[in-house]
Amino acid sequence: MSSELLDALTFLEKEKGISKDILIEAIEAALISAYKRNFHQAQNVRVDFNTTTGSIKVFARKNVVEEVTDPRQELSLEEAHKINPQYELDDVVELEVTPRDFGRIAAQTAKQVVTQRVREAERGIIFSEFIDREEDIITGVVQRQDHRYIYVNLGRVEALLPAAEQMPGEKYTTNDRIKVFITKVEKTTKGPQILVSRTHPGLLKRLFELEVPEIYDGTVEVKSIAREAGDRSKIAVHAADPEVDPVGSCVGQKGGRVQTIVNELNGEKIDIVRWSEDPVVYVANALSPAKVLEVLVNEEEKMTTVIVPDYQLSLAIGKRGQNARLAAKLTGWKIDIKSQSDAEESGLYNGEAAQEEFEPTEEEL
Repeated sequence: MSSELLDALTFLEKEKGISKDILIEAIEAALISAYKRNFHQAQNVRVDFNTTTGSIKVFARKNVVEEVTDPRQELSLEEAHKINPQYELDDVVELEVTPRDFGRIAAQTAKQVVTQRVREAERGIIFSEFIDREEDIITGVVQRQDHRYIYVNLGRVEALLPAAEQMPGEKYTTNDRIKVFITKVEKTTKGPQILVSRTHPGLLKRLFELEVPEIYDGTVEVKSIAREAGDRSKIAVHAADPEVDPVGSCVGQKGGRVQTIVNELNGEKIDIVRWSEDPVVYVANALSPAKVLEVLVNEEEKMTTVIVPDYQLSLAIGKRGQNARLAAKLTGWKIDIKSQSDAEESGLYNGEAAQEEFEPTEEEL
């Protein structure tokens, strides 16, 4: 057992990066507990692990005193002198008390300690690997599911996809490969716990980074995302270089790039709009595909009043207010949408004069 244990410790140090000294300290501490538990000894003992031969010995540590009151902890000066005449009062004498069948217990205990430490080391490695991948996208395989989670195999660890982070209406089947967004990595007593999402706006951003080289290399910047997962999303993009078309880069030739993302998200509609530092242009763009006649801005309340043609009112508001809601979330501005006829009646819109003052280009919309 001794040589095998030493070989195992050496192997673990090389392959797993677990220090042999740390393992030996842990084994010695565990053997002390095992000795006291199995041999009903409460005395002060020390376990010596010989790293050359692999032998393991137990020593009782006793204080040298004038009058012995607890023979398990103390030794008289007379008895100490029989061992070595140089002992004095208050010295500590070590006496070997290794039980005859202690080797079997030592082997079992050492195996348990090594197994535990290896497991802890592997958990630590996995945690270190995934803590750096928080807010990143990863591909996993659906393993199983219950009423709380979808369990996604990420290779060395299983991630949890909570019910609240699953896209509405999306069905998950065992062995399906899905892309997920890592939202949190935590240490637990059972190892690292990784929580992932299919609804997080960050998933949409990472998908665009994967599909659009201009976003990945920084030529095109994602300024904002508003998402109602499984239904519709809006993403605002910007390019510092006026020669670069940020919207066209994201759409791709014949819509190929954005369609790949739509397919990954099971048909979720995606509006790609051009970002602008001018809230008038930005809000008008964000309400795409609706046509906007005019945008009135209230800087103090960070609110806009948007005037649209009567026939575009329902399109601008969207089903159950979704288009307006997403536009407001995307821009960070409150948006009040009024039809052209209502705006004219209330004096907010002056027909042709206002049309000349602001008419966004087709590209901006």
